[in-house]
Amino acid sequence: MTIPTEPIGSLPRSPELLNALTSHAKGALPDSALAELQDRAVAETIRRLEELGSPVVTDGEQAKPSFATYPIAGLKTLDPDGVVIPFADGHQRQLPVLTAGPFRYQTNAETYLRAAQRHATKPVKQAVIAASALSLLYPPAGIAGYQQSQFVSDLVDQAEADIRGCLDAGAHVVQLDFTEGRLSLKLDPSGGVLKQFIDLNNQVLDRFTEAERARIGVHTCPGGDQDSTHSLDVDYAGLLPDLFQLRAGNFYLQLASEADPERVLSIAAEQMRPGVRVFVGVTDPIDPAVETPEQVRDRVLAAARHIPVDRLGTCDDCGFSPFADDTSTSRETAFAKVGARVQGTAMAAEALGV
Repeated sequence: MTIPTEPIGSLPRSPELLNALTSHAKGALPDSALAELQDRAVAETIRRLEELGSPVVTDGEQAKPSFATYPIAGLKTLDPDGVVIPFADGHQRQLPVLTAGPFRYQTNAETYLRAAQRHATKPVKQAVIAASALSLLYPPAGIAGYQQSQFVSDLVDQAEADIRGCLDAGAHVVQLDFTEGRLSLKLDPSGGVLKQFIDLNNQVLDRFTEAERARIGVHTCPGGDQDSTHSLDVDYAGLLPDLFQLRAGNFYLQLASEADPERVLSIAAEQMRPGVRVFVGVTDPIDPAVETPEQVRDRVLAAARHIPVDRLGTCDDCGFSPFADDTSTSRETAFAKVGARVQGTAMAAEALGV
């Protein structure tokens, strides 16, 4: 036995790919040329992850417009004036809003998975957006002829298909990105919105068998975009009891950037259900300083004082570039942090005798 370690998802795009995305947006680069460059970036990303010894790889989300909006890219029934997500440094991201039904994904994550598998020799993990995030697309004022209840029904169907397609295609694990969980407590400290999100995601998860849910995980973090967060000031104590009610087999917790990780670990140890595995964040994508393998080792050993080793894993706190235009972290820094995570986790496993 060893301690499993996995990336969360995104890695910074290369300057070449970023320039191509800009040219494509201006109509100066055809779809086929962009697709070729994206595939090249996926191949290079996977090659470098495998060279670093990563036992599980991802495509780095090189072909996604963002971790959240890939299912709706190209959807015609959208208005840009949707929910605004404010970050601590003052910048914002804004979701679109749906203007008509029925709601259908335009792209499924299986597409990215199969493209990655063509280049990988190691198991491939696939991140998908949680249904709770996409529920924010429905406008508060409603849509004529398309009730919210029908939207939710369609959304659950689409989210299930997104996950199932990846499982059926052989994904090592499918990770639900649930950054809105912690944010919801900032917007609604009563926890009512969080409970609605948990219920909605469980409607999706309940469609899978126990064996399938063992290959499904949930990632939570306070957001990570342009070296800023949207909810780092929200106490994990308000999130974790509800988070562990999600009927998934794996949980990926941002931890390296927490002010008091020992306290978070103690809460997680109290709340985690039997049989689940907790992956703790041991590298901080927002911090420009690259962790040493020894720092990672010590963070793993600290986690092992709270989480049983046979139910412990490691990860990065968040994706390094969840939005394609985020250039706040260099590609080289990201790979260096991944290397430190892989090496430090192995050092901790050796120290623990596993």
